[in-house]
Order: sequence, then C-alpha cells, then structure tokens
Amino acid sequence: QVQLVESGGGLVQTGGSLRLSCVASGAIFNLITMAWYRQPPGKQRELVALMSPGDTLKYGESVRGRFTISRENKKETAYLQMNTVSPEDTGVYYCSAYYQAGGKHFWGKGTLVTVSS
Repeated sequence: QVQLVESGGGLVQTGGSLRLSCVASGAIFNLITMAWYRQPPGKQRELVALMSPGDTLKYGESVRGRFTISRENKKETAYLQMNTVSPEDTGVYYCSAYYQAGGKHFWGKGTLVTVSS
C-alpha cells in the first residue's frame, strides 16, 4: 500500500512563492507517476502537474510557466514549486501517485494553500 504525506501548505501573498512536498512510502518510486491535483473552493478537482518515471512532464494550463514539479528519488519525495501565485491558486492541494493512468490512484490527505490578495 502506497502512503502519501503532503506538507508545505499555508498562507501566502499574491505574487509570492510556496513549495509543497510529498513523501511516498511503500511505493516502487522509480516506477510510479507522481502528480499534484488541487480543488479550489466550489470547483472541481483539477490536475496541476505530473511527472512520470521517465521524467516526462505535464502541467495544467493555468499553472504552466509558474509551477514546477520535481522528484528526488533518493528521498522518495515529489515537490511542487509554486511561483507568482494568485488568489485563483487557492485550494486544497493533493499529492497523487499511480503506476498506470487507468489503474488505482493513491492519494494524500491534502494540504491547504490560501493566497491572499
């Protein structure tokens, strides 16, 4: 069973930066895709970014150019660097991991990011 633990959420001002971390336990880390999703208040959950085992990247349109996903295999940890944030970035950010896109997704409990005006 894969367990994911996020950290790094909090309050940040518009234009500021924040870095989220996700530690994966029980995973074959080199074979699993790591991803970040978020759910803004009153909206649907959306993909923020993902990184495959082969280090291929995908970003949501709203964050491309501002956010960066990375992974450190030795620490079995994924990161989300959030730059030039705006109030629209407010929401609960979830770490997710999966071996196959159509297979089971593992989820963290989420960490709240609030961007003030």
